[in-house]
Amino acid sequence: MLPEVDLASGLAMVAPMVASEADLIARFDALGIAHRTCRHPAVFTVEEAKALRGELPGGHCKSLFLKDRRDGLWLVVMLEHRRTDLKKLSDRLGAPRFSFASAELLYATLGITPGSVTPFAVINDTAGRVTVVLDAEMLEISPLNYHPLTNEATTAIAPADLLRFLADCGHAPRTLHLSDLEREAAQ
Repeated sequence: MLPEVDLASGLAMVAPMVASEADLIARFDALGIAHRTCRHPAVFTVEEAKALRGELPGGHCKSLFLKDRRDGLWLVVMLEHRRTDLKKLSDRLGAPRFSFASAELLYATLGITPGSVTPFAVINDTAGRVTVVLDAEMLEISPLNYHPLTNEATTAIAPADLLRFLADCGHAPRTLHLSDLEREAAQ
């Protein structure tokens, strides 16, 4: 089968090479990172994850894939209960106003789909377009739980191993205390 051609440019459109869950686990093993994966039905929200995880120990986290007004890309990873005010966050980071990035940009940049956003997806950001921001308080909990590039599983690793993995992928994270950036709960 021939690749699709973009008629405007005449260039072949090729899907990005995307690391699989097995590739991620192999990378952990190569780095000597201890990990444990628990399989479950697909989850798309924190509430769905809470209902399915049972007694899975450790810090449960969520990740936001954001785009700023100057097309900067950000992956903000925090404890699942955080209700971070994006305006306050962009101000703290010195970034133009944030909005959620599109599903298409998420896949093109990190090789994952909505519901599967995870810090592990930087394995696919070989161009280094994404700035990773970590919740400082999250790093005080062990293990930390994230999706392994799919929302049909949860993988636990130690905070130090998360930092080692991010460094190995060329993504030195910025670490912030996010507790004072919480937005008011909707009434």
